[in-house]
Formats: sequence, structure tokens, C-alpha cells
Amino acid sequence: MSDKVELFPGDFCFTGDDVRIGTLLGSCVAITMWHPQLRIGGMCHYVLPHRERGYGEPDGRYADEAMHMFLLAIDRYATHPVEYRVGMFGGGDQFSGTPAGATSVPRRNIAAGLDLLARHGLEAFEPHLGGRGPRRITLEVATGEITMRRPDKRIVSTP
Repeated sequence: MSDKVELFPGDFCFTGDDVRIGTLLGSCVAITMWHPQLRIGGMCHYVLPHRERGYGEPDGRYADEAMHMFLLAIDRYATHPVEYRVGMFGGGDQFSGTPAGATSVPRRNIAAGLDLLARHGLEAFEPHLGGRGPRRITLEVATGEITMRRPDKRIVSTP
């Protein structure tokens, strides 16, 4: 039985242990990375695209800094980003009535994540982004299985 790690907004976890990493998303976005040969990987739960002022220690609340945290972890395992299977989830509108053309936090979060992945030559496998309402994401690090649940649906993506 695997250990469980629950991520809250701004949290980051990357491990080689038999761990189930989970999070609940609204307008936030989770990126998952999993290495199929080494069976290592992790997840971030970012809240905003970037920090408005200054930069200190990497902070997982921001997409660009969460990606930096992934790159540091990947480097610690002497691997390369393109070796990972990448997932991206969330960015759901949590409020009905948001004007279609409005620049919303969820849309900015999605755009930031997709841009960061592209900058590193990565593409999310079967991303699930946008729409309305919450999502629950779980990554089984030992197998790479990602489970996404919504109040009305369940999607399972296997390695």
C-alpha cells in the first residue's frame, strides 16, 4: 500500500517512493511529471502564473516557480524533462457568469502552464483544462496512473 501525500495550493512533491499524490483543484492548475523507466515523479498545485514582485526561494504557488522546482528535482535524479510523461489539469471557472472574453485567473493559469511546458519542449498527455467546477487529481508514482474525478465524471489515464 502506498503512502498518501495531499497537496494544498502552492504545494509541490517529487519522489521516487511508492506514494499516491493527490490534490483538489478549482481555478488552480496541477502539473504532473512521471518517469516511466525510473518510476519517479511528482505534482505541483499552483495558484497564479507568476509572482508580482521579487523572487526568493522558489514558491510553488506560482507556475513559473513550480516549474523551476520540477527542473531542480529532475536534475537531482540526473534525468531530463523530455523523459517524463506530463499531465496538466485544472483551471476551471468556479463562478458562473464570468464573461466569455474576460481574462480570468483560470485562463491565465492555463496559458502560463502551457507556455512553460512548450518552453521546455514538453507537451501534456491528455490534458484536462478549463470548463467549470472542481477536479480531484491523483498520481500513483509507482505506476504513473493518473486519476481525475469530477462531480459528474471519472477519467483514468494509464502509462
